[in-house]
Amino acid sequence: MKIMRSAALLGVAKKVYDEARKPHNHAKIKSAVDQVKARRSGTGKKR
Repeated sequence: MKIMRSAALLGVAKKVYDEARKPHNHAKIKSAVDQVKARRSGTGKKR
């Protein structure tokens, strides 16, 4: 079963990698990363 799970995870990782290499997705990825960075450094409050 572990081999099947590893193969599935590898397939998903390859798909994500292939999509990230497409030029029209670069802007989407960059904006998502910027949003996360802004959210993490936003208020400065600790919960």
